[in-house]
Amino acid sequence: MNLAERILDPNTSFLEVTLGATVAVGVRYFFFAGLAWLLGYVLFKNRWFHRKIITRLPQSADVRRELGYSLLTLVIFGLIGGATIVAARHGWTRMYWKVGNHGWGWFFGSIVCAIFLHDAYFYWTHRLMHHRQLFPVFHRVHHLSTNPSPWAAYAFAPAEAVVEAGIFPLAVILMPMHPFAFGLFMVWQMVFNVAGHSGYEFHPRWLMNTWLRFLLNTPTNHVMHHETMRGNYGLYFNIWDRLMGTNHPDYEDRFREVTRRA
Repeated sequence: MNLAERILDPNTSFLEVTLGATVAVGVRYFFFAGLAWLLGYVLFKNRWFHRKIITRLPQSADVRRELGYSLLTLVIFGLIGGATIVAARHGWTRMYWKVGNHGWGWFFGSIVCAIFLHDAYFYWTHRLMHHRQLFPVFHRVHHLSTNPSPWAAYAFAPAEAVVEAGIFPLAVILMPMHPFAFGLFMVWQMVFNVAGHSGYEFHPRWLMNTWLRFLLNTPTNHVMHHETMRGNYGLYFNIWDRLMGTNHPDYEDRFREVTRRA
């Protein structure tokens, strides 16, 4: 029996499910964050440096701190993931186990719905965690990374890690979702999250001259949030920031400046 089958097996204990979920999230995290680190900070550091949004490298102490908090986040994600799967077995969510129950159309459609749900969830919880009374408990640790590396993607205080993990139970309570569909959504989330914390702007210069600027978020947008600790609260899309007027006023100019470098 492979790892996925053990996680879904109703005879598997909560401890085993939690361990399996932690390992699954951990493998994704270390693969994608490690790949981004290898490419951007080892192999192509000099070749790509003109696209470094903040033109200096993160301190070694900051990278070690990001890794330490990320390991704690993985444990918390595993616990909440395990609890959600156990809840689903008891019929307390809308998670389903056979693709045929809703068909392949909804299997992939649920991933798209999860992406838009998570984008809204992230924007509003993120803004809330910037409230001066909540910030020290929830979000201060993440903002210790003023020049983030890929390892900052999961560098959360425990309280924030719980909030971030909340998208799993929320999604499967609100809509039918196959666990493997959620797994594919998590791959999307991980890739986008790591890219946003990579410190490099990889989008083409012309993006800001097209309608795509109203839709897509960029690493420049999120790195500016780490620099200034205000504005640019979105995750995947730039829709909520534009609707709510929370884009940093210098965002588009900063993007053009970064992508103009030779």
